[in-house]
Amino acid sequence: STSFKNTLINIICYAFILLFVYASVSKLLEFQDFQSQLGQSPLLGAFAVPISYAVIIVELVTAVFLVFERKRRFGLIISFVLMVMFTVYIIIILNFTSFTPCSCGGVLEDLGWTEHLVFNMVFIALAIAGLFLTHNIHFKKQLFHYLGLSLLGSAIVIALFLFSEKEIKRNNAFQRKYMPHGLEEIGSFQLESNAFYIAGIDDSLIYLGNYNAPLYLKLISRDLKKSKEIKIEIEDYDLPYKRVRIEVQSLYFFVGDGTVPVLFRGNTKDWNAKIFSKDDAYFYQFQVVDSLHLVFTTTSTKTQSTVVGELKKEKDSVHVQLHEKILKAQFNGTFDTDGLLMWNSQRKQALYVYYYRNQYETADSEFDFLFTGKTIDTISRAQLDVAHYKKEDAYKLGKATVVNRTASVWGNQLYVNSSRLGEYESEEVLKSASILDCYNTATNEYIHSFYFYHQPDQILREFKVVRDTVFGLVGDQLWIQRIQPKYYRE
Repeated sequence: STSFKNTLINIICYAFILLFVYASVSKLLEFQDFQSQLGQSPLLGAFAVPISYAVIIVELVTAVFLVFERKRRFGLIISFVLMVMFTVYIIIILNFTSFTPCSCGGVLEDLGWTEHLVFNMVFIALAIAGLFLTHNIHFKKQLFHYLGLSLLGSAIVIALFLFSEKEIKRNNAFQRKYMPHGLEEIGSFQLESNAFYIAGIDDSLIYLGNYNAPLYLKLISRDLKKSKEIKIEIEDYDLPYKRVRIEVQSLYFFVGDGTVPVLFRGNTKDWNAKIFSKDDAYFYQFQVVDSLHLVFTTTSTKTQSTVVGELKKEKDSVHVQLHEKILKAQFNGTFDTDGLLMWNSQRKQALYVYYYRNQYETADSEFDFLFTGKTIDTISRAQLDVAHYKKEDAYKLGKATVVNRTASVWGNQLYVNSSRLGEYESEEVLKSASILDCYNTATNEYIHSFYFYHQPDQILREFKVVRDTVFGLVGDQLWIQRIQPKYYRE
């Protein structure tokens, strides 16, 4: 009957009104959180600001249309398209992205992504039922209309997915100064795998460690004509090592594994290492200051934040001191302080470049804080998606905008590799080159940028600058390039 049909239409419309009003008001009350969630989405991160406003406005306008009988059909059409778009968004999140972000808040705060999907499908069915009840045209013609609307909504979300990751790499708020032919290729060396890292460089040799063979070093001559492998002997093999790393400094070398609080030191004449310190400190990274002195990063037991520490051996005793004023936490200090620790042996300074913000910290030889420097990007606050997993009672990092990927320092020059694109830059060049931005740490200013060219479809994993020479690991190749004299500054 007509009255029963009208009752069903009213119930469907009231259900959508309740959903959209509650959802939009929830977003307005927690607008900053809502916008941050969109910014951390692997689909919508690049368009977070306009979408955050558009979603709220469309939901409220749709609710108004559903209130009035003469506009209800139009309101149901918008409702149908919105629910299709939300559903396609969830399908892409669950199946086609590198990680699953935190679930959105508001009306569905306690639902997981799969429950979201079921919820949306129910409301899609309600929208279709409402549209059938409000329009007396042929069944097949209606299905054709709804299929077209579904394709429209799906196409919009898929387009956002395809363009968002490309746009998020771009930041037109800064402009680089590229030096033409700034780097001259000296040569490249083919390695056996991509598991190598740079353990050290001196005047004649390049020392490469291997994560797959932790106690082996590959020695390559600087002219790339000779190479050999050596095995390091350590005093204790029985500890539960997980991530051994070697640092070579001319006449001596260190072997460390931060998951086990032990450091070994040896001489490069015989490559035998004895225990330097044991049970003194757990650490993430370490850098050699001199033969008796190291700097490292660890977690403070007081603040649970990442901090810089130093380990110094005097006679037979080891002294460990944490310097908690060097690194600056923005959130909980765990992920937002992630970065790369370096020791500038020419200026006797410690440098720490943050991964997720346009900043680096400097400290003097006494590890007193000097100043916070800035890189050319404009992201000053880390953009992270950190989720808490109740079963494991642990926080894990999801989506994160990486501002500074890796870095190296020599003298007054800090070199930072970033894949973020500035104004007027083409993404095409990144298929066969990496960007190196150069900064003057004495004056805290950006100088210029170079393209570090290498084999195609690979990324620069790590690099070291020694005077005017850049040594880079790209995939399974070692590249050596020289900075042109007119661009090199002592």
